[in-house]
Amino acid sequence: MSPLIEMVGITKTLKGQQEPRVILDGVDLTVDPGESVAILGRSGSGKSTLLSLIGLFDRPDDGHYFMDGRDLARIPERKAAALRSAQFGFVFQRFFLLKHLTAAQNVAMALVNGQGWLPRRHRRARVLEALDLVGIAHLAKQRPAKLSGGEQQRVAVARALVRQPRLLLADEPTGALDTETGNLVIEVMRAATDRGCGLILVTHDHAHAAKMQRVLTLTNGVLTAPDGSPTEVLTAPDQRPTEVLTAPDQRPTEMLTAPGWGATEVPA
Repeated sequence: MSPLIEMVGITKTLKGQQEPRVILDGVDLTVDPGESVAILGRSGSGKSTLLSLIGLFDRPDDGHYFMDGRDLARIPERKAAALRSAQFGFVFQRFFLLKHLTAAQNVAMALVNGQGWLPRRHRRARVLEALDLVGIAHLAKQRPAKLSGGEQQRVAVARALVRQPRLLLADEPTGALDTETGNLVIEVMRAATDRGCGLILVTHDHAHAAKMQRVLTLTNGVLTAPDGSPTEVLTAPDQRPTEVLTAPDQRPTEMLTAPGWGATEVPA
């Protein structure tokens, strides 16, 4: 099985301070289709930075990032925006729901942004299917003010899944939820891997991390397995693809600001 994504020797340094700070130092990471991976680490360890690189919101200073045989490490923003819409789903700690829209309308926003035109009946069917997957189809007509925190986060997960992404990226998705509700949200996301979607979960919660197939730790810019060994890269060096995406052909979709991720698309 070919990896869904493969990162090799990824480095990232924060500049503009008195002393440049190395956030990621030669990170290697592979994720297979349908695999769930948890990334643990202290606050400020670079977990969200790594996730933003994987989600193409930022670019590494050095290293390679392969997906489908293409090196995305230097991909231009317009092309990155198109890939974000087509390949990724995002779940944040904050829900980013539009208060004046119903749960179904919030989920449908992901199909309006960057997915091209879909007939109304197809769009409605996709939205209701996504809400059903997270167990809240009966709340489709409710606005966020009428939903609990856990229900709002499940709407956010449905919004991430409605595009049928290949990779789901979750950045502390249970940080604002109680334990029982957080466990439910984790189970909903983990179920997506049964349909072949990859899942990368950034969390401080060791219990939630233990529910993933693989647990990694980010310390001092280095990603390691539980035994402290470096993570493995599955592709042999002489077999690495080298194609680089260059020609931008699409403009980014509607933007909003997510904490730690800079200006981003409406999460989907």
